[in-house]
Amino acid sequence: MEKVIVLLSGGMDSLVCAGLAIQDYTDVSFLHMNYGQKTSGRERKSFDAIADFYKIPVEKRKIIDMTFLRQIGGSSLTDDSIAVKSYQGDSTLIPDSYVPFRNSIILSLAVSWAEASGAQRLFIGANFEDSPGYPDCRPSYYEAFNKVIQEGTKDGQIKILTPVLLMKKRDIVLKGQELKVPWKLSWSCYKSSDKACGQCDSCALRLRGFNEAGINDPIDYQ
Repeated sequence: MEKVIVLLSGGMDSLVCAGLAIQDYTDVSFLHMNYGQKTSGRERKSFDAIADFYKIPVEKRKIIDMTFLRQIGGSSLTDDSIAVKSYQGDSTLIPDSYVPFRNSIILSLAVSWAEASGAQRLFIGANFEDSPGYPDCRPSYYEAFNKVIQEGTKDGQIKILTPVLLMKKRDIVLKGQELKVPWKLSWSCYKSSDKACGQCDSCALRLRGFNEAGINDPIDYQ
């Protein structure tokens, strides 16, 4: 029986990954990273609520502190001197919401826990449409990281799974509907922790996905 870990930020993409993992596997753990992002408290609340919804045992939930990324800065998500910008339309430029090398640090820690706990699969909700300018959301990046895992772990059997990587947001919403995921419990906003701003990149793409799917987004917006 394979053990799997879902990297659950609390956003819509990782929520659908959680739904897929729960559907296909029986031994599922949830992992959440606090990297000092401006909405870290709200994202943690979503993580806890989603884990409760799926009845994940406490011993299979892990929170890892990565708040040292605030010391590094360089991103509007972790640096208070850089404002979170409103969505400017689709672009392949690297946005200032990119957190330098974040996903590599996240995946390294996730692989470490997988190796220690005997998990063979890691689900991550990376989405190329969400961030085509992010170098750590490219398909080639995950291919390369899986090669690193093969070379750098005891048996080389751990593998990263990216089921929503090439999906459009609309299709992610439709897949979530099919899986009956609890959209109301998720949180995507980069800027606000009470009501979603509706204007940042993450909110805009989320709203577009729900709109194109013809489904009402149940979270509250300003």
